[in-house]
Amino acid sequence: MKGRTGGNMFKIGDLAVYPAQGVGIIEAIEDREILGSKQVFYVMKILGNNMRIMIPLSSAKQVGLREVISEKEIPKIYDILKEKDVIIDKQTWNKRYRDYLEKIKTGSVFEVARVLRDLCILKNDKDLSFGERKMMDTAKNLLIKEISVACRAEETKIEEDINALFPIH
Repeated sequence: MKGRTGGNMFKIGDLAVYPAQGVGIIEAIEDREILGSKQVFYVMKILGNNMRIMIPLSSAKQVGLREVISEKEIPKIYDILKEKDVIIDKQTWNKRYRDYLEKIKTGSVFEVARVLRDLCILKNDKDLSFGERKMMDTAKNLLIKEISVACRAEETKIEEDINALFPIH
């Protein structure tokens, strides 16, 4: 799965993860002139919604563009999801929402798993705000997509596995 060439670059056809958007495929590497300076961009299509994103090669690392996790890292995700002995901060929902959004923006699949777990635990206690419900769906979809790509499994199977951990629907 290591599709990198020298200089930590992705090649056309490589799968990568863009924080908060999920798994995408590098469709092209293009030179563009922006404000008089030439820059090289990855053109990435997000698999979940076919959105196209242009990411400057020079800042790909800073924005968190990364390889899809390896199959051997998947059990760690499920361990995080299974951890039920966690203290959910009793802060206001909008403060909690901002904290969760920051975790999702890190691009770490493990942080995304923590957000999903915490929101599912919270949901058993109280009604989630609209924003929290939407974020829970986002976190779940990001996990499903990346896990299914990493282990080459059907998304519906991964979704069933995750749903089995949380009595939610």
